[in-house]
Amino acid sequence: MGIATIQELVRASALLTTDQSRASLISILVEQAQDISKSDVGVLYAYSVDMKRVPLKMIFKRGKYEIQSSFSPESSLVQFMEDCGEALIVHNREDQFFRESLLNAAMNSAIVLPLNTAKRKIGILILNSRKRDYYGKNRLHFLDAFTKLSGGMVHNVELFQEVKQKLKEIESLQRYQESIFSSMTNLLITTDEKGNIHYFNQAAAERLGMDQDIIGKDFEAFFKKPLNKKILKEITSTADSHTEILGLEGIYRGEDREMDFSLDISPLKGRLGKHEGLTLLFTDQSREQELKQKANMAVEERRIVKDMFARYMSADVLKNLMESPELVQLGGSKKDATVFFADIRGYTSFSEGQEPEYIIEILNEYFSEAVEIVIKYNGYIDKFIGDCIMAAWGVPVVNADKDALSGVGCAVEIQELVKSKSRKFFHGKAEDLKVGIGMHSGPLISGNLGSSRRMDYSVIGDTVNIAARLEGVAGPGEVIITQQTRDLIGDHFKLKELKPVKVKGKDKPLHIFSVLKHVS
Repeated sequence: MGIATIQELVRASALLTTDQSRASLISILVEQAQDISKSDVGVLYAYSVDMKRVPLKMIFKRGKYEIQSSFSPESSLVQFMEDCGEALIVHNREDQFFRESLLNAAMNSAIVLPLNTAKRKIGILILNSRKRDYYGKNRLHFLDAFTKLSGGMVHNVELFQEVKQKLKEIESLQRYQESIFSSMTNLLITTDEKGNIHYFNQAAAERLGMDQDIIGKDFEAFFKKPLNKKILKEITSTADSHTEILGLEGIYRGEDREMDFSLDISPLKGRLGKHEGLTLLFTDQSREQELKQKANMAVEERRIVKDMFARYMSADVLKNLMESPELVQLGGSKKDATVFFADIRGYTSFSEGQEPEYIIEILNEYFSEAVEIVIKYNGYIDKFIGDCIMAAWGVPVVNADKDALSGVGCAVEIQELVKSKSRKFFHGKAEDLKVGIGMHSGPLISGNLGSSRRMDYSVIGDTVNIAARLEGVAGPGEVIITQQTRDLIGDHFKLKELKPVKVKGKDKPLHIFSVLKHVS
């Protein structure tokens, strides 16, 4: 495969990392596949979400030609794709098999590719051309690699959505647990949707004579004697209306004691607001016992969910987004930050003639290690630009001195890892690859930038531009910083002053330094 095609694959793949929307990923897949292969028609037919055997519907299409809106799951083309799971090429209309892949009478060749995730089948991508024998080896390799990568990205988005849903469920569980366990000092009883006793706490067991044998028994029948008819009627009314009653007062008359009580009745709601019973909280006013306990059972599960999110973004950004929801609104704010660009040296010559799958494997192995170092130093990963990582320190929370130290420390550790003999990336034909890093500190704009339909948290400004220019100045294995960054890091690193350089957009040369190592 030619270097131009490989570069297109890397560029198109980078687009897939810019959005967390499943619909947007699919549109990028179809558009890039059609544009780069210069096909006349591109369309994705999708399975139903629940994978029922219903027609595959067209969910995204590019091209001016009229085509069918669905494919039967019993068609020979769909069944073949399900059986083999590999790409299929039809060279001309005279081919005996799979002519249905030619979606319009003007089309003379086609390529059909499966789009799958680790969990399920998403659909099939079909590209058509008016030319005969149009889809050869190069187009097949590009489209096959790009489609498989897209399937992985869709899988990641689905996992991200599952994590968000899991967080909602855990928060719902936490609210339920806090409602119960924060009431343990009083007498707590819960019923299920049928009015049967579902749970009671130790205080209720001791003062109302309850034991495990009554679990599942009818609440009204059990309390018919000790509670008067008015109280039982109010409880029944709440169960029917799903409304809350607070401060209902009465007297509990047991066999060996009486208790003046205040009763709060609240409906229990599950998923989608489904009625799941009642919570009855009795306060023993005769004893006026006020004990307090806190519910912590859901804390560990929430921590696990946060850790899953933190694998993909800075911990500071995650904390800020959870505590300050206004940050997701459109707009940006001025910050003082440190920005770096880390680019692979020797990548262009290395990638020439290599298979796309091998190139993607090399990039992913390197990115996996480098990203963990950025997150370790509390950085925010802004984006991947081909083989380059752009990261920033100081957004959204600014601590200029610490941010610069963290950013430079991160850059030095990445270079040390690249030089290490024990590294787990850049192996085989890629063993001579190096990394060049450029850094600059100063004011920039950070925030959710874009439109109301699509926003990305990013950083922009002259500081970003200078850091990008310095990345081009840095040689293999170098970390180049400006005077502004140097002023913020003190004597924590051994530096070598270099000859000032002139960069695009600046009238005066920049004073720059090479970071040699961290000073203990």
